[in-house]
Amino acid sequence: MDQLKPSPPNSRPLTPISFIERAATVYGDCTSIVYGSTTYTWSQTYLRCLKIASTLSSLGITRGDVVSVVAPNIPAMYELHFAIPMAGAVLNSINLRLNAQTISVVLRHAESRLVFVDYQSESVVLEAISLFPPTCPLPRLVLIAEEGQPRASKSGFVADYDTVLANGDPNFDWIKPESESDPLTLNYTSGTTSAPKGVVHSHRGTFLVTLDSLISWSVPKEPVYLWTLPMFHANGWSYTWGMAAAGGTNICLRKFDAAAIYAAIRTHHVTHMCGAPVVLNLLTNGNPKPLENPVEIMTAGAPPPAAVLFRTESLGFVVSHGYGLTETGGLVICCTWKKKWNMFPAVERAKLKARQGVRTPGMAEIDVIDAETGKSVERDGKTLGEVVLCGGCVMLGYLKDAEGTAKALKNGWFFTGDVGVMHPDGYLEIKDRSKDVIISGGENLSSVEVESVLYGHPAVNEAAVVARPDEFWGETPCAFVSLKEGVKEKPTEKDVIEYCRERMPRFMVPKTVVFEAELPKTSTGKIQKFVLREAAKAMGSANLSKL
Repeated sequence: MDQLKPSPPNSRPLTPISFIERAATVYGDCTSIVYGSTTYTWSQTYLRCLKIASTLSSLGITRGDVVSVVAPNIPAMYELHFAIPMAGAVLNSINLRLNAQTISVVLRHAESRLVFVDYQSESVVLEAISLFPPTCPLPRLVLIAEEGQPRASKSGFVADYDTVLANGDPNFDWIKPESESDPLTLNYTSGTTSAPKGVVHSHRGTFLVTLDSLISWSVPKEPVYLWTLPMFHANGWSYTWGMAAAGGTNICLRKFDAAAIYAAIRTHHVTHMCGAPVVLNLLTNGNPKPLENPVEIMTAGAPPPAAVLFRTESLGFVVSHGYGLTETGGLVICCTWKKKWNMFPAVERAKLKARQGVRTPGMAEIDVIDAETGKSVERDGKTLGEVVLCGGCVMLGYLKDAEGTAKALKNGWFFTGDVGVMHPDGYLEIKDRSKDVIISGGENLSSVEVESVLYGHPAVNEAAVVARPDEFWGETPCAFVSLKEGVKEKPTEKDVIEYCRERMPRFMVPKTVVFEAELPKTSTGKIQKFVLREAAKAMGSANLSKL
């Protein structure tokens, strides 16, 4: 068999862009996108993407150029996930909640050639462009007007989205990757722990994680998917392309609250949605009515407190819990459910589901290793180590950052920077980011464990625990909490500390509790612990040696 080698018929580059071509054939008359009163079919969406790609090519966009998008979950944002790569370019979806200075840094670092800008982000992007150095080439700008609204020419923009669409060729022969290792996306990390980095993913890696994410979540054909997860967050955990593969209906929302989500679920008979734990929290506040039909919801992005999972499922949501990073392009670990667990009490089920789980079918290997020895930690659910991953969907590397790439990709692993344990049954549980582990009196304590207890308090809406300097202990836990609306008896700092003291070891109990109206978050719902760490640091030493 040594003579049998890869050849063109059996080694054409894999790309998720091919999913929409197939969708136009299989699901051509089925609804692809719903946005307010606007509806498209898969055949229409495919043709629109071809036309946009055609115009991009006529504007001089070529293979490997970076094209950026600053937009919420609207039809244009979805279409550009296909149209930009169809022109051979690299898709750069930018967090629309970043300030002008950060967007300017991202655009310059990415060397973006062209930027699609939603009309609500017009001013911040124009300000970002004004911050470019005089010698730096400026990207061209295309304005995305609101669907159905009159368009007016805007200073600084070369065209609007509808003009780009109208000028395109529906028979455009879209540009396939020459190699499946060619870059497809450039995503910047959300910066919860450090400065954003440009993560580059290949066509092959994204193809693999897209199919893997559908399989691990058991997504059927023609689901109705509600876009509560920002598409700019790791490309919607790959479900942008996944919905094309499954022939799903994309329910797009420019912005949402709990009322908008429940209204969309009722109106469109939503079957699937994704969101960080903050979305689960949003859905369970205010005594909402139970769902008429079950809705599958995938949560990831931060370890969900068991109390929040319990409340969400009691409403009729079927919660799945996964784990991934910008560097993996989607979810690569999932808390795959076992039927025998259905026999357990609800509280125990919630605790099991709060674990991140096992590798998805498409991942090669995962482990938790000791930082000093490089060996696997004991599978006892207690011994901490760093979570490491290996698989085809791991990033190519960080753009223009050889040192950062070498630090993250070494010894055959991708080092996540997350701290976790491996349970005896082989299920992984994240305990913290490495920067969030609190060392108090020589004891390593997990802020996530403390937060899980805090979320069980009937008055607590959000909770985050960080280290506060202490002259005696080195560090002590400092809890930042926000309270639920309508709480009649607001707890005091002493009340919260006593609540925790009854439910955890003494060394883990927060020594400081700070009440906030709302905790600072990234656009994807992750609490910005680096902001809270700085606030705790500014408080100075807790000076609580007597405790």
